[in-house]
Amino acid sequence: MARGFALFAATPADVVRATAREAEALGYTSFWVNHPGATDGLAALAVAAGEARRIELGVGVIPLHTRGPESIVQGVRAHRLPLDRLLLGVGSPNPAALARVREGVAALRAQLQTRIVVAALGPRMCHLAGEIADGVLFNWLTPQHARASAELVRAGAAAARRTPPKIFAYVRIALGAPAMARLDEEGARYASIPAYKVNFDRMGVKPVETAVAANDADGLRRALAKWDGVVDEIVLRAITAHDTIDENLALVRAARPT
Repeated sequence: MARGFALFAATPADVVRATAREAEALGYTSFWVNHPGATDGLAALAVAAGEARRIELGVGVIPLHTRGPESIVQGVRAHRLPLDRLLLGVGSPNPAALARVREGVAALRAQLQTRIVVAALGPRMCHLAGEIADGVLFNWLTPQHARASAELVRAGAAAARRTPPKIFAYVRIALGAPAMARLDEEGARYASIPAYKVNFDRMGVKPVETAVAANDADGLRRALAKWDGVVDEIVLRAITAHDTIDENLALVRAARPT
């Protein structure tokens, strides 16, 4: 199973550069950033693109209810992101999420020759993503529920008579007690978001139970084994105590592909 690495988009540029460079050198197949609030994930991804010259580059994901297709296209072009390596992630909360995503993907396809990844959490969005997307990104799921969601994606692709899209899953990882404490904080933030609260309630787990945390590199590698074969690629979303270069390099090395 392929393995990508991801950082928070507002991470300092020198940390993004060093981590992207190391991820490519260690054999990761993709490097991702998110698109939180007013922070431009496309700009952060352009920083990574200057260092990672071969692997895929993902943004996971741009919310279509706050940034429409025209603005996304302008951003991709302004930052000169390589379309052949770009994994352009988009998503939307309710209300009208399904219609917004369907229309948004169509609008982006009309203007950009790149792969479009849809963030899918609930069953209907998983099915839609199977119908229209080049890739699907899961988030905050256990391996068990990721398998079930992947089946919904494949069912959507079958209904549309198309090849199933590539399935990615964000898996948050933390190394050491201070990073684990920050992971708990992030989980609590997501649990306060209605759509994610429904997700956690549906699975019957706490947010931290979808993540992988350990005190050392060996423990981290053993814990990641539970994701073997679940999806096409796990994207390891770094959670560190202070977002330093040293912390992130230690994490990207500890979780490196084997």
